[in-house]
Amino acid sequence: MMMMMEWKWLWFIRMAVMLLVLEGCRWCTIDACLEHERIALLHLKPFFNFRDELKSWVEVKGSDCCKWERVECNTTTGRLIQLSLDSTKWEFNVEYWHLHSWYLNASMFLPFEELKSLYLSENAIAGCIENEGFGKLSSTLSNLEILDLSYNYLNDSILLSLSELSSLRYLDLSYNRFETSSHPRGFQWLSRLTKLETLNSRGNSLKNSILLHMRNLSSLKTLSLSGNQLGGKLLHIQDGSQLRLTKLEELDLSFNLFRNNTISFLQGLSSLKSLTLLFNHLQGSLDIEGLSNLTNLKKLDLSANQIESFQSFKGSSLNTSILQSIGIFAFLKILSLNRSGLIGSLSKQGWCDLKNLEVLYVNENALEGTLPHCFSNLTSLRELDISRNHFQIPLSFAPFANLSNLKTLWIDENKMVMEPSFYTSIPKFQLEVISLSKCITSLQLNLELLTFLYYQYDLRYVDVSQNNFSGTVPTWLLENNTKLEVLILMSNSFTGPLSLSSAPNSNVFLIDISQNKLQGQIPIGICSSFPHLRLLLLFKNAFEANIPPCLSGMKDFSLLDLSNNQLSGRVPEELITKSSLTSLRLSNNNLSGNVIPMIFHANGLWHLYLDRNNFYGEMKNVDVSTFEFPTSLKEIDLRNNKLYGDLPRWIGNVPFLEKLALSENGFEGSIPMEFCNLNYLEFLDLSENNLSGSIPTCFNPPHIEHVHLHGNRLSGPLPIAFYNSSSLVTLDLGGNNLTGSIPKWIGTLSSLSVLLLKDNNLQGRIPVQLCKLYSLSIIDLSQNMFYGFIPSCLGNLTLKTKKQKTFTLDFTKASDALEETRWRGHGSQEYPDTYVEEWVQFTTKSRSYSYGGLILEDMTGIDLSCNKLTGKIPPELGNLSQIRSLNLSYNNLTGVIPSSFSNLRQIESLDLSYNSLSGEIPNQLVELNSLEVFSVAHNNLSGSIPEPKAQFGTFIESSYEGNPFLCGAILHKSCSRINSPSTISTISDDNGEDGLFDTYDFCVSFFISYVVVLLTILAVLYINPYWRRSWFSFVGKCITTCRFSTGGRFLAY
Repeated sequence: MMMMMEWKWLWFIRMAVMLLVLEGCRWCTIDACLEHERIALLHLKPFFNFRDELKSWVEVKGSDCCKWERVECNTTTGRLIQLSLDSTKWEFNVEYWHLHSWYLNASMFLPFEELKSLYLSENAIAGCIENEGFGKLSSTLSNLEILDLSYNYLNDSILLSLSELSSLRYLDLSYNRFETSSHPRGFQWLSRLTKLETLNSRGNSLKNSILLHMRNLSSLKTLSLSGNQLGGKLLHIQDGSQLRLTKLEELDLSFNLFRNNTISFLQGLSSLKSLTLLFNHLQGSLDIEGLSNLTNLKKLDLSANQIESFQSFKGSSLNTSILQSIGIFAFLKILSLNRSGLIGSLSKQGWCDLKNLEVLYVNENALEGTLPHCFSNLTSLRELDISRNHFQIPLSFAPFANLSNLKTLWIDENKMVMEPSFYTSIPKFQLEVISLSKCITSLQLNLELLTFLYYQYDLRYVDVSQNNFSGTVPTWLLENNTKLEVLILMSNSFTGPLSLSSAPNSNVFLIDISQNKLQGQIPIGICSSFPHLRLLLLFKNAFEANIPPCLSGMKDFSLLDLSNNQLSGRVPEELITKSSLTSLRLSNNNLSGNVIPMIFHANGLWHLYLDRNNFYGEMKNVDVSTFEFPTSLKEIDLRNNKLYGDLPRWIGNVPFLEKLALSENGFEGSIPMEFCNLNYLEFLDLSENNLSGSIPTCFNPPHIEHVHLHGNRLSGPLPIAFYNSSSLVTLDLGGNNLTGSIPKWIGTLSSLSVLLLKDNNLQGRIPVQLCKLYSLSIIDLSQNMFYGFIPSCLGNLTLKTKKQKTFTLDFTKASDALEETRWRGHGSQEYPDTYVEEWVQFTTKSRSYSYGGLILEDMTGIDLSCNKLTGKIPPELGNLSQIRSLNLSYNNLTGVIPSSFSNLRQIESLDLSYNSLSGEIPNQLVELNSLEVFSVAHNNLSGSIPEPKAQFGTFIESSYEGNPFLCGAILHKSCSRINSPSTISTISDDNGEDGLFDTYDFCVSFFISYVVVLLTILAVLYINPYWRRSWFSFVGKCITTCRFSTGGRFLAY
């Protein structure tokens, strides 16, 4: 009993002490940051607040800086321990870094004595102020362990001060300007950092000596040197023991220049667990001496090389296939050989022995056939990517059935094959990710969704796009898999209305059922079924009726694409003005109403695509001084609607607008001067309206690439606004009332690829400055009044563009949105960052075509038709070997057709009609195997037409009509004599057969007629004295007039 009492007292005393300790700790806890640290942060703010990222850092006394954005404090001491000042001046543009680089005063971080992590990446920092480098922090910031300086403008000069931060464990110097040759010691100084465990120096210009400089970093565990210039012969390094990196576990040497005989140094790195060598120059047989001792290796990435086998340079090849010889790495867990040039069928040895293998990537090769039975030996396999090969995979997925640990399977762009119907095995795996897009050929129509999916209940990501699956939308996938996040069913043949389960699925954030055959209304219940939906894509179906209003209230919505349907009615106002959307695409529907007032309040929207609908209304001007415009809008597309009125000046106040498309509406008036304020504009399309006046001379956005103003009533000369616009790719001013000549400054448009000035009132000579535009690939100067010769220097154009004629698109993979990072970057489904398209109209093959996308990239042509050009066709035009269309018709060109045109190997359309060309058609033109349209009609050509073979066997009589001296079977005129192609003019003397006049007959007839007329005049004057006196009087007056005129000129001289 006494013992029990003593234990109770002891327990009571212990609890009391614990309470006192906890209470003391509570009183020791600081609720706010220290004042001197708060002041120090405010001193830093001007240097890292480029885009107002630090708006929470307010100069209010007593404000708790520990609650400010990008600041983390110790909850006990209140001292600042982490500062994230990254990405404040980030632009993926080296020129931007150079112009905006600056020097840091590192002493400004001295007040933060307990700082452990400092992130300064993406700030355009070029170095430190003299005597104010990171070395001054070494004594005060003794706890600093993490320093991130990646994506700046630093060079080797900063390395000395960094080497004094002896407490560092993590240092990131990626994507700067380090070279290891610009300073005598450079990276040798970093060997002082004896505690450093992770060093990242990707994307610099380091040389081979960097590996020697690293050898004293005895604590180093992770080293990344990818994207440098390492390779060739590694001097002074015979094996890894010389590097002394005995603790190194992860080594990334990807994106370098390593070859087979340079990786022997790896053999001494006995602790190495992860080796990445992707995108090097490894090919053929790989030296096994450099890898055989890596017995602890768990991850090996040799992707994007051309390795065929492993081989010891001291012995014979281990095997003929890398997949056969890979079995020596018995403990390997991750193997990546994608894009490695693997061909043929999979072997049954080597790789099948990797019992510990968990991840296998062999995608994007040329492997074929069926998967071998030994595949079932890989029982530890969790992730498998065999996409973009030529495997034959049974619809039952039998080869994978026994892989019970399999969670992720990427098999896109292989071939699904039928199998015996008696196979009914249920797979042992429960997948989380399945991607099998583009696996069913067009011959395998009306297939239901794969049966094995009925037995899957743990899916997060499903992509079965582009397979011609039919039936109704498989909503059972959503019902069976409550953790599903991404469902991609695009480009199949699903039909009927879209019916959804009543049970909500709060994990789904991406649904893509676009490009199917769905009909009816978009179900109103879609909002309650997927309350956290972020991306919804239903474009290219046959949905009709109204847009569900509930979509406006989706709090996580970022992308909605309902384009190319049959939707009608008005757009819910809140969808534009109050939703969380960043991108809204409603193009090509039957929507109506006045959307202009909504655009005024489109805060938060980045991309707004409302083109090809029935929206109407006047775009009225508003008082810019009293109205706050949406600052987030980057792209506005209102093409092909029923909008009218003057172009509003308020568009010039949308500060970050990059693309503006207002073509095919009813706008009138002039282009407002306020458009000159659009400094971020890249694309402008105001074509097919009723605009008048001149183009503002101030309009020259620094990043403008595409300008389309055709089909208006613009007047005046070509504006000097475009002078020296080095970014301009497309200048389309056709179909206006422009006057004057093409100015000489046209030669300053160094990136110009498409020049369209068709159908204006331009005149003068074609300037030779066009020949300096080496990126020109499409030129249309037709239907103007240009005169003079065709510049022969046009033959010097390469027709190869400096920039893409279309937009350089960035694509986001659907898998990138997944929460699990290891799945990102896989799969085939991608979404572009813009839907504004670049299209160009150009006349060829006697028709006007619209070119866009890859077709526009390949299109090349010159159209100088319907002008007043004279002289001969320059033979130099035959140097345009890449040209696809050449039109010189309806001019006054003379001379012969150059035989050099036989060099136009890519030409598809050649029109020389309605000129005054003479001579024969060069027979060498029959070598133009790509020629589809050919016309020399209505000239003065003679002789035989080219032999009717190859493409010339397809041309009919109309190609040659209007040339009375041409002959040939197609023209129903035989040629009795055919001279060589060098003969300028050949005329048959066989009057009986073809009715052609001989030159001799013509001369005799002309002389006789001249003599007869002259004798007749003399006879009349002799017979009639009145006419004779009148004639002599007239002659006398003419002589007198000529004498006085000549005398006057002499006196004046």
